[in-house]
Amino acid sequence: MKLQHFNLHLEGGTVTILDSNLSFKNHINHVTKTAFFPLRNIAKLRNTLSISDAEKLVHAFLTSRLDYCNALLGGCSASLLNKLQFVQNAASRVRTRLKKYDHITLILSSLQWLPVNFRIDYKLLLLT
Repeated sequence: MKLQHFNLHLEGGTVTILDSNLSFKNHINHVTKTAFFPLRNIAKLRNTLSISDAEKLVHAFLTSRLDYCNALLGGCSASLLNKLQFVQNAASRVRTRLKKYDHITLILSSLQWLPVNFRIDYKLLLLT
């Protein structure tokens, strides 16, 4: 029996997307695509925003997308999780005005942000 792709739409919003292999590939691709639109808009306004305002916008529009249903991503491959990590790295660069090729690890720790795979593990530990 082969599963079909499954999308659930509630009041115009899409809920977690499953594919036939239960790999969440479609869901992760959807999250990364929809996360970069507000990130680009925040980046355009970044020079006019205070640090506090930029932090609030990044948390409202990006970290909420990364954390939504992330406990389900516990068994995902590293290549899929790297896409979400790329979004988190881009968000931290916009928030701190870091350049594209600057090293990100120290910035993530100074912001006290866990990498995506550790965020998933943390969520799973909270639920158990």
